[in-house]
Formats: sequence, structure tokens, C-alpha cells
Amino acid sequence: MFSNFLYFLIALVIYTSSELFDGPDRVNPMGLVYSLALVLAFALVCRFSFQRLEKRAAGIGPAGLDHRINILMSRLSITALAMFALNIYVFRLNLLVLDLSLFKTIPTLAAVLFLGLFLFYLVMIWNWAYGVQRGFFSGGVTKREFIRSNISFCLPALLPWFCLSLFADMIRFLPFQAVKDSLNTTAGEIGYILVFLIVVSVFGPVLIQRLWNCSPLESGLSRDLIERVCRKAGLKYADILKWELFGGTMITAGVMGLVGRFRYILVTPALLNSLEEEEIESVILHEIGHVQRHHMLFYLMFFAGFIACNFVFFEPVMLLLYLAGPLYDGFALLGVEKGNAHALMITAFLIFCFVLYFRFGFGFFMRNFERQADIHVYRFKPDASAMISTFKKIAFLSGQSMDKPNWHHFSIGQRIRFLEKCQTEPERVGLHHNRVKKLILGYLGLVFLVFFAGYSINYGFAREGFSQFITQQVLFQELKVDPDNSDLYVFVGDYHYDKKAYEKAVEAYENVIRIDRENIHALNNLAWLLATCPDRKFRNYEQALDLASRALALKKEAFILDTYAEALFVNNRVDEAILAAKEALAISDSKKSYYQEQVERFEGLQAAM
Repeated sequence: MFSNFLYFLIALVIYTSSELFDGPDRVNPMGLVYSLALVLAFALVCRFSFQRLEKRAAGIGPAGLDHRINILMSRLSITALAMFALNIYVFRLNLLVLDLSLFKTIPTLAAVLFLGLFLFYLVMIWNWAYGVQRGFFSGGVTKREFIRSNISFCLPALLPWFCLSLFADMIRFLPFQAVKDSLNTTAGEIGYILVFLIVVSVFGPVLIQRLWNCSPLESGLSRDLIERVCRKAGLKYADILKWELFGGTMITAGVMGLVGRFRYILVTPALLNSLEEEEIESVILHEIGHVQRHHMLFYLMFFAGFIACNFVFFEPVMLLLYLAGPLYDGFALLGVEKGNAHALMITAFLIFCFVLYFRFGFGFFMRNFERQADIHVYRFKPDASAMISTFKKIAFLSGQSMDKPNWHHFSIGQRIRFLEKCQTEPERVGLHHNRVKKLILGYLGLVFLVFFAGYSINYGFAREGFSQFITQQVLFQELKVDPDNSDLYVFVGDYHYDKKAYEKAVEAYENVIRIDRENIHALNNLAWLLATCPDRKFRNYEQALDLASRALALKKEAFILDTYAEALFVNNRVDEAILAAKEALAISDSKKSYYQEQVERFEGLQAAM
């Protein structure tokens, strides 16, 4: 079930990255036909796959069947992601709502609508999986309950994104311009993202417990037992809830909430009916361990770390991917133009980082946190025999293999063996707690370094150097592809000028002019260099005026008039320079203040003569 969290978040990445792609501005009617055909084909594949597995169930055994079901659901879910990507990137179904005012005003609603399309694909998987999977529930679970439980369990994964995205849409409607301007800055965005993560983490459990169809656990022996354990451990909570996950037939428990006033302890009816008092007590101590070891606070930091690093590295990564020349060649052979190839590489990189970070990084910490919660029982009990017997019951009643691991838990067998080792070697408990502390410190240090590096490249002291590096690499890469493009050599000249390599800049501009005598930018930029170069040995006032005159004869633009005025001035033709500068000011559409300053500078120097 936790894998569905990742699938939904990857679908979100696919949808939000669609704006990077070039394509038609309307939906091709055949795209709708192809999309519907894919849905029908996918439904048939789901039906056939699970029916075939159901027929073979008797000969596989419960543990093997559970393994096969998980593999099949993973493959079909990944196929659903691929179908979703086709609908967004190729068939462009998201353009269906492009012209509707509601979705223009609140783009988040369009995203929710199309995430609903991905949810529809998952529902098809769950619909056909029900027949073979219902045997793993300890009581009767209807297909409706099965599908609804899967949906409600996944939705909280999108809650932080939904709140942040909706708030970003609403910023434009705020009445105070100063507040809007502040929130739209880099610091403002980082600020409200952090605030929202904290707010959702604190108050989110109130909404989630409703999504999960929870209700207060009725008074009785079970509630009295859980309350007694919580008092013993000093845990504050809002309520103890009955968790009707999959009809309440799963043997599991949970805890959610950063602060006691909004913290909930969740237990399923199957857990209360299947376990003895000491076993229930051990399970609750396990959940208390998550709270008292501050795991939920770390989960918040983990999400914040990803958002922060993505925030500062997204643009640099986009620029670096422009340098992946061989990959563009490969896409060109497939008929994919460079703009869309670049967008595909960005999306693939984002998904790769997302899976690496959450599936492997987050999963690694979750496994160690679960182990830390398991051994929390030793803080209140002399042994973990009740916890071990609980694990054995869960494995037996669920039909799962004792050695079946997953990405967020060690296998039941591994957890039992570790508890047994802690029983005979008590020092292992402290060693594991210390190991987790070091891992968290290492993570925080790594995130700080990555964020600092990204911030420096994107906003700080390394920005100029990085930009120059990218410019140089892109220019020379393009020159290899199109060596006869004279405009590219103009950019090479500009690059060398910015680097203060004036000799190379002059050479680049002159090479352009030899090839293309009417290249306005080369004429203008070389004229400016020869008139104003900080290194006086490269100045040539007469040639500067000649080049500027030739550029102006080809096209009258404000920036060309500005260069012409500068060339006139350095040739002591001050009156003409003032007239040219005033004309540049008059026809300019932007940079009015700069052109006004030029006029005032020339007039001031004339008065001083």
C-alpha cells in the first residue's frame, strides 16, 4: 500500500512537468480515441492477469501467492504511470480544460482532475485484484470496501501538495500588493512552503482520520488497556480510534500527529480481536516509540529537505542537461526534437531523483525507525516475547512469508531475530539508537551541503561562474552542430567580452563580419568594444564609428543608436552624439532610465569642456 504513495507522487511529477513540452495547443481527436483504446486494453490485461493468477493460487501457496500479487500489482501500476504519461505528454489530454475559466483561474483543480484519471487506472487494478487478494483478509471485505480503503489510504500523500498548490493559486487574489510581491520572491516561497508543511503536519491528522473512516474506540477492556499503556509511557493524544482499514480486517496499528492535541492512536478491530493483552500492549509501545523517538518530526524534515534541494537545483539541472549532446542525438534518431528531448530528460531526472530519495533514502530510514520502535518495548518491559509472538501471529494470519521484506519494513523474520539478539545482547539497543542518531545527523549535514551548493549556484557567489560555464559549453556545442551559423560566433564574442578576453572577442566579431558583412549584432558589438574597451590597447575610435555607422544604416534600433552615439562622442563629435542619444531615448521601448542617463552624461561632459 505504501508504494501507492510513490505512484501518486510520480504521477504528480508527470503532470506538473507537462508544461515543459512543446506541442499542439489543442487536443487531437484521435488522441482521445487512442486513450480510450488504451483504457480498454489495460482493463483486459488486468482482468486476464489476475484471473490467471487466481486459477494458479492453489498450487502456489499463501506466501508465494502474496509475492506474486505484489509483483503483478507493481508492474500494472508502473504500466498505469506509463499510460498516464502518454495521455499527458503525447495525447495532451490536459489541454481539454485549458480554455475553461475555472481551471485557468485555479490550475490546481486541473491537476486534481487529471490525477483522478491516474486514480481511475489504479481502481481498475484493484477491481481485478480483489478476487485473488480477498483471501488474505481475516474477515469479509467487499470489493467496494477494498477499493475505497486503497483510495483513502493513498490520498494523504497528496495533501501537502494540494494545500501548497492551492495557496499558490490564491496568492493572486490577495488584496495587498506588497504581500503578493513578498510571497512571490524566493524567500517568500521558501517561507510559506515551510509554514504549510508544519501546518499540514500538525493539523493534517484531523482530516486524515476522517478520510480513513476512523471512529472513537468504544469504552471497554481494549480501550482501558491502551489508555493505561499511554499513561505509563507519558504519551499525550487526542483520541484512540478504531481504524476500519479494509473493513478492519488487517492486523495493524498506527499513530499520527506531531503534537498531543492533534495526535491519534489507530488500531484495527482485527488487531484487538487477534492479540492477547500483552501483545496489544507491545504494539502500542511500538507506536509510542515512533512518537518518543521523534520519527514524525524527521519525516517532516525529510520532505522539507527534498523540497528545498529541488527548489535550488531545478534550474541548474535544466541548464546542465542542455550539455547532454549524445542523448539529443539519440532522441533525434527517434524523431524527437531537441525541446521535447530536453523536457523528457528533465522529467526522467526528476522521477529518478524522486524514486531514489523516497524509495531508497526514505525507505532506509523508515526501516531503521521501525526497528527503533520495535526495541522501544525494552524501555518498559524486561523482554520482547510479546512483540515476537505478535509478529508470528501477523505472519500466520496474513499468510505472508516470514522472510518477505519490503521497502519500508524489514521482514518479520529479520525483526524477530533482531529482537532476540537484543534479548541476549542488551547493548544492541543503545547501539541501534546511537546509529540512528548518527544517520540523522549525517542526513542533515548532507542536505545542508547540497542546499548550500545549489543556493550558491542559483543565487549566490557561484552563480556567475556557473552561468559562464554553461554559456561556453552550449555555444561550443552548438558550433559543432552548426559551424556556419554566424550568429553563434557573435555569442562567442559576447562570451569572451564578458570574460574580459578582449583579443578573442575582437577575433570572433571580425570573423563574423568577414562571413556576413551585414551582421548587425557583430558590427554593433565590435563597435562598442573598440569605443569603450577598458583595455585601451584595443580601442580604435575611427573603426568604431565606421562599424556603428554601418550597423545603423542597416537598422535603426535604440541599442544601435546608443553605440553610434558613443562612437561619435569618443571621436569628439559631441553635438551629434547628443542628438543620437536623444533619438535612442525617444524610440526605446525599455531601459528608458539608461538612455536618459546617456543623454545626461553626454550633456554634462559637453558642459565641462
